Amino acid sequence: MKIGILGYGNLGKGVECAIKQNPDCELTAVFTRRDPSTVKILTSGVPVYNVSEVEKHKDEVDVLIICGGSATDLPKQTPEYAKYFNVIDSFDTHAKIPEHFANVDKVAKDFKHTALISCGWDPGLFSLNRLYANCILPNGKDYTFWGKGVSQGHSDAIRRIEGVKDGKQYTIPVQAALDAVRSGSNPDLTTRQKHTRECFVVAEEGADKARIEKEIKEMPNYFADYDTTVHFISEEELKRDHSGIPHGGFVIRSGKTGWDNEFNNVIEYSLKLDSNPAFTSSVLVAYARAVYRLNKEGSLGCKTVFDVAPAYLSPLSGEEIRAHLL
Repeated sequence: MKIGILGYGNLGKGVECAIKQNPDCELTAVFTRRDPSTVKILTSGVPVYNVSEVEKHKDEVDVLIICGGSATDLPKQTPEYAKYFNVIDSFDTHAKIPEHFANVDKVAKDFKHTALISCGWDPGLFSLNRLYANCILPNGKDYTFWGKGVSQGHSDAIRRIEGVKDGKQYTIPVQAALDAVRSGSNPDLTTRQKHTRECFVVAEEGADKARIEKEIKEMPNYFADYDTTVHFISEEELKRDHSGIPHGGFVIRSGKTGWDNEFNNVIEYSLKLDSNPAFTSSVLVAYARAVYRLNKEGSLGCKTVFDVAPAYLSPLSGEEIRAHLL
């Protein structure tokens, strides 16, 4: 399977590393908006092209993994490149997934390609767990907790504040809320009760730290609904202690079974990740294999993780899967 990468940031580099771990995959091209001569990749002998040349190489790539951002890149890029390739992305703006799906589906069908959107761990693997658990425990409640981990979007929001030189934000589940959910008591939890936010901020010299802290804590859609702690630290401390991009979380469904709902049940799925983009990339490469196989079968248009049978993700044969994993 010949894979192309569009965008060579943290996610693109992660895809390159994941390809190395999958012997049935081969990296054939990297496309970038930067000057290709300035982009040094890890895989020797693989060309780097400017994104303006992408159409010239459409016959050299089985699946193009698009590694742009969800805010402005993917809504434009995924439908555009579905004209030339089978594509996959990690679009994660949950509220806009139906609109994005419709846009990509039309183009992929028109140009006889297969696409898969919103692939990663949430949306992605967590979405699958929510679906499975809802089907198995129809009388129940869902809970999703994220962290402890770096939220890249919230970290960017901090850095946009006047007087902030750099910053990182961690989303942290509230242990008492987790314990209540795991008990099977089906608690009603507010946003503030489920997560806290912790910010590590490098302020510009002479900046008003009290104003910065106030702006962070009162920022709508990001921090206003959470108990938020702000720490001001040096640039050296930020680089030393907060250079990584860890993340993870928990999907839990608590529900009742039995004639009179007398039995409590808790389904829990959890992830603990040293690197959010490296793990997301590994999910993308596995699902790229599914995109390739579906296209070979003539299954065109846009898909999500809900539409893909698990066997399509594996390089193993059906016989091997049944013998060793079932």
